[in-house]
Amino acid sequence: MSIHHSSQAGTIPPKEPGRRWRTRPTHRWTRRSVWVTGWVIAAGWAGFFPLFSDQATHRTWGLCAAVAYLCAAGAACLLPRPRAAELSVGLALTGAVVLPFVYLALTGQAQGEVEVIERAGTLLLHHGTPYLAHPRTVMDYTPYLPGMALFGMPRALLGDHSAAARLFGDARLWCAVALLLSLHAGRVVLRGHGSRAGDRAGSGGAGRREPSSYAIGVVVLTASPVIAMPLCVSGIDMPLIGLCCLGLALAARRRPVAAGLALAAACSLKWTALPAIAVAVVLLARDAGARAAVRGAVTSLAATVALVLPCALVSPSAMVQQVLAFPTGRGDLPTPAGSPMPGQLLAGTGTFGWYLTTALLLCGGLVVSVWLVLRPPAGAVAAADRLAAGLCTAFLLAPAGRFGYFALPVVLVLWSRRADPAHNTAARPATRPVALAARARSRPTTIPTHD
Repeated sequence: MSIHHSSQAGTIPPKEPGRRWRTRPTHRWTRRSVWVTGWVIAAGWAGFFPLFSDQATHRTWGLCAAVAYLCAAGAACLLPRPRAAELSVGLALTGAVVLPFVYLALTGQAQGEVEVIERAGTLLLHHGTPYLAHPRTVMDYTPYLPGMALFGMPRALLGDHSAAARLFGDARLWCAVALLLSLHAGRVVLRGHGSRAGDRAGSGGAGRREPSSYAIGVVVLTASPVIAMPLCVSGIDMPLIGLCCLGLALAARRRPVAAGLALAAACSLKWTALPAIAVAVVLLARDAGARAAVRGAVTSLAATVALVLPCALVSPSAMVQQVLAFPTGRGDLPTPAGSPMPGQLLAGTGTFGWYLTTALLLCGGLVVSVWLVLRPPAGAVAAADRLAAGLCTAFLLAPAGRFGYFALPVVLVLWSRRADPAHNTAARPATRPVALAARARSRPTTIPTHD
C-alpha cells in the first residue's frame, strides 16, 4: 500500500529521470574580467584625444583620464574581490572627473561653449538678454535658449579674481550640479513608484542591495567617458540630460504638471528637449488618461513660452539668427559643430544637399512619431528608449552636429534601467531553487511503504 502526502515547504522534490540540476551556471566572463575590460576600453577611448585632438582641453582630459582608467583596470584585476570594484570606480572617478575638472577650472581652460554661457549670463544680468545685437565672430554667437544663461551668472557675480571664485564661478560646476540633482530627484520619484514591488522581489535581501547597486551604476556612468569628458571640458548638455530624465520619471509617476515644468526647464535651455514633451505626453495618455496628457502638454508648452518669451521680445532678431539659423548652418557664419555624420556630410555638398538632409530629418522624425503613437511606451524605461531613438535619428540626420550630443540618448537608456525599480524587478528572473520549491509545494508526492 502507499500513503499520499502533500510535500511541505523545504521538502526536496523527487528528481525527474534523465534531468540534471545545475545550481550555478558556468560563465566564461567573470565580474572581474568585465570590470577590467570596461576600464581598458575607456582608457583606449581617452587615449585617443592626447594623440589626435587639436583642442588643449581634450588633450588634458584624455591624458589624465587614460591614466586613471588604466589604474582602475589594475585595481579591478589585482585587488581582493570584495573591494576591487569600489576602489576601481573611485580611482576612475577621481582621475577622469575630479582632478581634470579642478585643474581646468582653476587654470581657466574650457571649450568655447563655457565662455559663451558665462558671457550670456553677464549680458542677461545687465541687459535683460543673453544675445549680442551684432555678432561678428563665431564666439559672439549664443546658440542656446535663454535658460542656459543662468548657469553663467555665477561667473558674473563672483568674477575670477581668486582660485575659489574661478572654481565656484565656473559654469561647468553648476551644470554638473544640475545633472546630479535631477538624476537623484528622478530616482526618488521612480523609487517611490516602484519601491513596494522592489521590496517584494527576490529573497535573501535583494531589495536591500538594490540602492547600492544603483549608486554604483550612477558613479560608473559619471566616471565613464560618456559623461566625464563633456562634464570636464564643456558641461553644457549636463542640465538638459538631467531634466529630461527627471521629466520622464515624473510622467511615469503620473504627475503631469511636475513633468511639464521639468521639461519646460529643459526646453528653455535647448530646442533639443522638445521631443521629450511628445514622449511624456504619450506616456501620460497611456498610463493616466487623456486629461492628464493634456495637462502635461499645456503646462510644458506654457511654461516654455513664459521662460523664453521675455528675451525673445527684447531681442527677437538676434535670437532668431543665433538660436535657429546659426546652429542649422544657415547663419552668416558657419557653425563649428562639424562632426562627420550623415546629415553634416550631405549638407556640406551644397544647397540641394542641405534641403535633402532636412527632408530626411523630417521623414525620420515622422517614422519615430508613428512608432511612438502605435507602440506607446509603458513606463520610464520604454519612454527613455523612444526618446533616445528619436534623438539619435535627429543627431545623425541634422545638418550640423557633434558626437558629444549622443551623451543624452546614452544616459537616457542606461540611467532609466538603473533608476526604475519596477524594471529591475520585472527583468530579474526567478532563481532555480525558488522555482523548484514552488513546484514542489504544488505537487503531491507518493511515498511507498510496506507492511
